[in-house]
Amino acid sequence: MSQDDARTAGQGSTGTMRRRAADGGSSELVTSEGNTRIADTVVAKIATMAARQVGGVYEMGAGVSRTIGSVRDRMPGVGSDDTQGVDVQVGERQAAVDIDLVVEYGLSIPDLAGAVRTNVVNEIEHMCGLEVVEVNITVDDVHLNGDESDERSEEPRVR
Repeated sequence: MSQDDARTAGQGSTGTMRRRAADGGSSELVTSEGNTRIADTVVAKIATMAARQVGGVYEMGAGVSRTIGSVRDRMPGVGSDDTQGVDVQVGERQAAVDIDLVVEYGLSIPDLAGAVRTNVVNEIEHMCGLEVVEVNITVDDVHLNGDESDERSEEPRVR
């Protein structure tokens, strides 16, 4: 292997190399012009937005996290969790994503999961330059039309 080959080993076609940051919480894109760090929360937000773009995704998160999120949304001064239902692990050059979904009734869950997976991979690879090695999707619930458990009638049941 020549010195030029050794220098470019581990680099992409654009002459970039990614390495894991010392804090373990971000990815670093290293070029001759400087370094770019991508925090795990950035990758999680991208994955969340990409999943929500797919028609048929009603809500994100498992039952407990959705309940906690709805309580948090009602508290003044407390922001909502932009990445509810998404967990990511970001490595040197790769990312893995876990997503919890509630889907609309009547849709093919395998087709919906495939569309979510494709959109998440495309957005993360496009925006971050990371290879997405897996997108694990858990469907926690199915939303039925008219099944709005949070929206109860204001009329009392008894008089």
